[in-house]
Amino acid sequence: MKALVFTCMLVPWLAAASAQPSDQDSQLIPGSLPGWKQNGYFTDHLQARRARRALIPADEPDDSPMPEGGDAADLPTCLLCVCLTGSVYCEEVSPDMTTVPTLPKETAYLYARFNKIKKISNKDFADILTLKRIDLTGNLISEIEDGAFSKLTMLEQLSLAENKLVKLPMLPPKLAVFNVNHNLLKTKGVKANAFKKLTKLINLYMGDNQLEAVPHIPESVRILHLQNNNITEVTINTFCRSNDTYYLRPSLSEVRMDGNPVVLSKYPDSFTCMKVLPIGRYR
Repeated sequence: MKALVFTCMLVPWLAAASAQPSDQDSQLIPGSLPGWKQNGYFTDHLQARRARRALIPADEPDDSPMPEGGDAADLPTCLLCVCLTGSVYCEEVSPDMTTVPTLPKETAYLYARFNKIKKISNKDFADILTLKRIDLTGNLISEIEDGAFSKLTMLEQLSLAENKLVKLPMLPPKLAVFNVNHNLLKTKGVKANAFKKLTKLINLYMGDNQLEAVPHIPESVRILHLQNNNITEVTINTFCRSNDTYYLRPSLSEVRMDGNPVVLSKYPDSFTCMKVLPIGRYR
């Protein structure tokens, strides 16, 4: 009798249990869909992903091969470079970038370092008047047309380091940081008034060139690097003023002249207006 009662209770329980989804299906991931729904969900999701992959988004680069003989100029800038709001990053671009890329309107910061740009023309930045910083370090620039930067009234930082420049172009008036380290500049390639109107210039880097003399340095300059040039002498008017014994230059806090032929101790009166002596050779 007891066996009969147990059998009557067990059969309905087994039938109910088999009708429910298994624990393995319903608890694959806490909070996930039951197993019978997961199969349909993932199938639809996979099909949607495959459909999206078939399209090339407008803001992502196309990995298809370049046509034979093509170069960076054949592609839109923001397919070659990283374009963020107001900033364009074009560093070590492949295929080789040999000219300044066409920039989006309202670009404020351009970083085009370590490419093979050879020349900067007047038209390269003519329509991008919002530029505040241009970094062209490590290119092959040997020529810059004289008006290339003249319209950039908002430009504050310009780096042309590690190029092949033999002369400087006209520079914009609001420039605060200018770097032409490691070029081929001689004194004849730097106009006498090249920096005269740059009343906001703070840092001037001209190390590792071929300068024979110190150029005119604006009153605003705090850091001046002229190391590893061919400077052979300084005069009392290089940093100070021969006609004004009370003249002082307290803002000039760092002057590097090491690696030049000049022996600075021969010109003791040339640094009386400065609060620090230049770094360099004294004997």
